[in-house]
Amino acid sequence: MNSSNHRVITCKGAVVWKSGDELKIEEIEVDPPKSTEVRIKMIYASLCGTDVLCCNGFPKPLFPRIPGHEGVGAIESVGESVKDLKEGDIVMPHFLGECGDCPNCKSKRSNLCHKYPLNFSGLLLDGTSRMSINGQKIYHHVSCSTLSEYIVLDENYVIKVDPRLPIEHVPFLCCAFTTGFGATWKDVNIEKGSTVAVLGLGGVGLGVVEGARQKEAAKIIGMDIHEMKIEKAKIYGITDFINISEKSISELIKDATGGLGVDYFFECTDVPQLTINEAIQSTRMGYGTVIVLGAGLVLDWQMSYVPLMFGRTLKGSIYGGIRTHTDLPSIIDKCISKVHYFSICCSDFLKIPSYSCLVF
Repeated sequence: MNSSNHRVITCKGAVVWKSGDELKIEEIEVDPPKSTEVRIKMIYASLCGTDVLCCNGFPKPLFPRIPGHEGVGAIESVGESVKDLKEGDIVMPHFLGECGDCPNCKSKRSNLCHKYPLNFSGLLLDGTSRMSINGQKIYHHVSCSTLSEYIVLDENYVIKVDPRLPIEHVPFLCCAFTTGFGATWKDVNIEKGSTVAVLGLGGVGLGVVEGARQKEAAKIIGMDIHEMKIEKAKIYGITDFINISEKSISELIKDATGGLGVDYFFECTDVPQLTINEAIQSTRMGYGTVIVLGAGLVLDWQMSYVPLMFGRTLKGSIYGGIRTHTDLPSIIDKCISKVHYFSICCSDFLKIPSYSCLVF
């Protein structure tokens, strides 16, 4: 590591001090990277719904904290044991790692690595933080905290960015679009001619629609309370739109599928506790599957198990099952080759305040 960079950096970060508080731009200190870590100067970061949940204490009320898990930056310094990354590399920080050797990685059935896990402790792998304010520890959001000018994380959680990909589009691959798109071929394998319902047509939901279209689903039902999303969702591939404010979701889905229900139902909202029973009942008896991609503040749900007894499946998902080092490069290649409508998604989100990239 360049010795001139082996120092504490003072910079700006967006800090939330207690649950429900607004973010405050504060002057913070960021430590140099340890042996296998890198320190990144952030260039762009985008705000995900999970970051809003983080500010409200999800999944644990750890404060003060800096949210953010979508972004792109340049490596400012590296630890002495870092092998595959160097100063100046443009990279994507991530909340998932992939060692390739643990039971989950070897099984190729999960993207949840045992060695480099999805970490909700607010600390890095060694149990400490790299950020502080006036001597007080600041908790990380997962392994990232991208709403800071500088961040530190282990090199395994860092993916080098292909220079052919527009840098301002990179943050949206860190979570939203990739989660939805990946779920259609990693969490389940949508068959040609299938019926698919997508509840919530934000970044995650549009990723699902795009994946279902590429999988040649016969019917792709987009559901939302905002009809302004219809035209964009049609570009991605929905065949039907349902405004769920009209009556119960399961009734609406049964009406649209001749009473049968859909083969696959993707829950992409931030209130899954309000929709999960309706989602299950919206799927086909015998083999319908619900994939939960959304997260909310309510962690304990009431669920009727009787519909599951009739052969239905309820499945959780993190990042659509995508492995960061094995699977993500192929999605990036599709973005570069314009195989799907990812660039449209990015261009539109950059115009929407709640999805705007922050420029550091």
